[in-house]
Amino acid sequence: MNHTPPGWASNASRRLALVAVAALPAVACGRDARPGSTGRDTLVVYVAASLARPLQPVLDSFAARTGAVIQRESGASLEHARKITELGRVPDVILLADHEVFPQLLMPAHATWFAQFARNRMVVAYTDRSRHAAEIAPANWPDILLRHDVQVGRTDPNLAPAGYRTLLLMKLAERYAHRPGLADSLLANAPPRNMRGNAADLAALLAAGELDYIYEYQSVAEANGFRFIKLPPEVDLRESILYGLSIPTRAPHPAIARQFITMLFSPAAMTLLRAGHVDMLDTPVVVGNGAPAEINDAAARATAR
Repeated sequence: MNHTPPGWASNASRRLALVAVAALPAVACGRDARPGSTGRDTLVVYVAASLARPLQPVLDSFAARTGAVIQRESGASLEHARKITELGRVPDVILLADHEVFPQLLMPAHATWFAQFARNRMVVAYTDRSRHAAEIAPANWPDILLRHDVQVGRTDPNLAPAGYRTLLLMKLAERYAHRPGLADSLLANAPPRNMRGNAADLAALLAAGELDYIYEYQSVAEANGFRFIKLPPEVDLRESILYGLSIPTRAPHPAIARQFITMLFSPAAMTLLRAGHVDMLDTPVVVGNGAPAEINDAAARATAR
């Protein structure tokens, strides 16, 4: 099922054309890096910004176990897709915040399969320093976010799934509250100047006190120690936010990519990710054809546990 906002898929090429990708410096494990090494012990990973922080201990563990050099690029999921489709920069493993990006933008030309591996939900995050923090509650959060003295942030819907999910959240909140025009009002009070390209950059503004409230993933809010409003199930998109991963068809180091996938779904790695507030699926769900035996074996082992 396609859970992206209406019209998004048909406008995917136009949206991607708007993305300006800056070159990232090449560094070793634990830092963002541009693929540059061709050594057999190199693993190039593109990871959604909302997943980068909790994934790092797993990458560190993998590097320590295998001696591999990890080149990681974290950022918005649509940016990562464009690096592959338009810039010809192909990683060994790609982990995205929206599994729908694979069938809509990357398959079949750049990948023949993907695996759903984690879920999330949207929340309204804030801190003790946020204006009206003592007043906000599940029943009144739209009214607080509509006040003229608050600064509300969101991610760019042209770059990141959290951005277009925020727009859908607003529509669902309007329907749930039976308040015509609420979505437009919420959008107007989260202006473009308060947008950032990905969930991690947006969270940094809230942590710095430059914003009072942000529309954010629950996992990111928890990982940063933010306070947050849990939204109703009819609003928080909990049934549709699924993360996906794949090894692209032209991955430069497919063998070590398969080793990493095997480790990623091991009990130890899943424990690390859950400790980092990633809501891992008990069993990865493989979609498409040609997935390596390692991921099918991982799914089978998870089912057997």
